Amino acid sequence: MKPILLSFLATVALIVAGCSSTPTRVEGGPIRARTFNFVASGAKAVPSYADRREAIHTTIQEAITHNLSARGLARVPSGGDLTVAYLLIVGNNASTASLDDYFGYGRDSSALQEKATAAYSASKNPNYFQAGTLVVDLIDSRSFKLLSRGYTTRPVMANLTPEARADRIQEADDEILSRLRVVKP
Repeated sequence: MKPILLSFLATVALIVAGCSSTPTRVEGGPIRARTFNFVASGAKAVPSYADRREAIHTTIQEAITHNLSARGLARVPSGGDLTVAYLLIVGNNASTASLDDYFGYGRDSSALQEKATAAYSASKNPNYFQAGTLVVDLIDSRSFKLLSRGYTTRPVMANLTPEARADRIQEADDEILSRLRVVKP
């Protein structure tokens, strides 16, 4: 990896880490739960021109399920103690886009996308780059309080095999959920 690109990515990671979250209060402390489910965004008709990202969503959900299952939480189709919401932001020198299908309604994904855009373009690096940020929120399903928010940013690698892509997503999710403390209720 070129030193300029490496230093740019390190700068982006520091900037993103230094940014505060959107004005949503994270409760903190250990999470008391036995089960979890993902945000149910309902069946949306996908326009014919849209990218089909279901394989990415499946891989992200498998990575999150792997981590939460290792902490003793069982995935259920709906009605779990926790609701897992996630947002994928992909950007380059010129623009960013977010995949918020599983981030839920009424949540400020645009503010998180703006922070990622600012972080991606902060170094003024003239070399082309493409980066992705994964944001994972754990929400109490009864009170709807945000219990945990984590994120990580990685360079986007083109032409990876599905296995290599799954490994990179699992590594990113491992980093996000590494400090999560879960206590049985």
